[in-house]
Amino acid sequence: MGTVFRVCAIKLMDNKNQVYQVELQLTSDDDKQLRSLTDRIREEAGGLIGWQRLGKLLIKTGQFNKAEELYNILLEQTSDQGEKAVFYNQLGLIHFNQGDNEKAMQSYEQGLKIHEQTLPSDHPNLATLYNNIGLMYDNMGEYLKALSSHEKALELYQTTLPLNHSDLATSYNNIGLVYDNLGEYSEALSSHEKALEIHEKTLPSNHPSLATSFNNIGLVYDHMGEYSEALSYYEKAVEIQQKTLPLNHPSLATSYSNIGSVYDNMGEYVKALSYYEQALDIQKKTLPSNHPDFATLYNNIGSVYNKMGDYSKALSSHEKALEIQQKTLSLNHPSLATSYNSIGLVYDHMGEYSKALSFHEKALEIQRETLPSNHPDLAQSYNNIGMVYDNLGEYSEALSSHEKALEIRQKALPSNHPSLATSFNDIGLVYSKMGEYSKALSLYEKALEIQQKNLPSNHSHLAASYNNIASLYKNMEEYSKALSFYEKAVEIQQKILSSDHPDVAISYNNIASLYKNMKEYSKALSYYELALDIKQRALPTTHPSIKKVKERIEIVKEEMKKKK
Repeated sequence: MGTVFRVCAIKLMDNKNQVYQVELQLTSDDDKQLRSLTDRIREEAGGLIGWQRLGKLLIKTGQFNKAEELYNILLEQTSDQGEKAVFYNQLGLIHFNQGDNEKAMQSYEQGLKIHEQTLPSDHPNLATLYNNIGLMYDNMGEYLKALSSHEKALELYQTTLPLNHSDLATSYNNIGLVYDNLGEYSEALSSHEKALEIHEKTLPSNHPSLATSFNNIGLVYDHMGEYSEALSYYEKAVEIQQKTLPLNHPSLATSYSNIGSVYDNMGEYVKALSYYEQALDIQKKTLPSNHPDFATLYNNIGSVYNKMGDYSKALSSHEKALEIQQKTLSLNHPSLATSYNSIGLVYDHMGEYSKALSFHEKALEIQRETLPSNHPDLAQSYNNIGMVYDNLGEYSEALSSHEKALEIRQKALPSNHPSLATSFNDIGLVYSKMGEYSKALSLYEKALEIQQKNLPSNHSHLAASYNNIASLYKNMEEYSKALSFYEKAVEIQQKILSSDHPDVAISYNNIASLYKNMKEYSKALSYYELALDIKQRALPTTHPSIKKVKERIEIVKEEMKKKK
């Protein structure tokens, strides 16, 4: 090894010219930390030498274009079939990170073809490729194909490796992630728990791989709406990472972002922002300023500001994300579609529907170019477009978009996936506005049936469905039924959301409106005041919904005066 120095101190000497004094200390051959570091680097390099080690380093540091150039040269220069398969595998990984799914799949399949011709049918290298192909299919939204590939990998590992080998844990985690995307949460939990069990048996209690398993389990509970469980697992992950990793390690940023997501879902927006900003602070210290991970966090932060009704900050955050993506990714990368959709949602909430539509259509155009025709992300874009047309009162266009979303989800997802319930609710909402109440009720009930079978009884999506059914009964002037469903919605929200969550305010507002229609003005006033109190605590003072509730309170007070 050449000369290695330890950085002891860094001192700013000249603020104007940004001149620093750095104190260095020469390390000795028996330095334990240095030896541990070099052993770890050697382990991560996986025994590679020369150009292959450089290629792996370029991928690890995100320099994908340079890595692609290098591996293409290596591919041309070698006649060894085993090396060719390895290089195709690495090119698949590079194309995957570049957002080019088609090229990635071609490279992986070329590598797999060579391995199948040159290796025994139970060789572990085949399992590696099956896992990579599985990740590719997962990214493309082809979840059943992803599951098949990961299960092939797992089967190979089970026949060639000890039952507690870390590669089996990796396969279980991959399978868990696919089941999570399929909405099959019990299967997802089972797979992640198998991975955790292997890690707990074979690794120290503070090993970072345990943190990965805790994060994966937390993610499933988050999607199930069991936020306290999700938080518990995410906090276990953070506890390990804080003990074993530098305080500015990117893995900590991921965990802070996960915790932020839970608080976001719980409606605790200040806490959500705090965790997202902690993650952002780490990234600013450790990543280049245009790294794609910044875009993800800026989009998360923008989403919180959008829910808080602070639309200028929301737009600013989403535009920062888009700017980074436009600089670092291809112009048709799917991540740009995510940002376009996020900006579209803000404009939709601002009532600027033509702008909203324009951004959602940009997102859809990218997704049509780069994703399979039945990818769930296309369904989300059609859904967003449908919501804009709904707000514009163009119900036939809204129905057309929502039905396209439903068609994709029915092809790509299990028949009991929560996203199908979302589509049934969205279509039902349009029929309700069109006055076709029997059609709307049938769709709402389909949505509710899916949710009751697959989600915890206190999930927020169930509350949303109860609210939809209640509003329909209110329009049909079946007030007792409406009140019953509104109360079911509130009961769930009070259990799982913070007391000042805007969704609780919406439910109180709905109940108030119902009592107003029933001419029970004192009860209406009471619920309107509850809604106003929450909105004033949770939202900016300029939020338009605060003004609307105040206006409704004045109307009810006038009615109460007339009644006297």
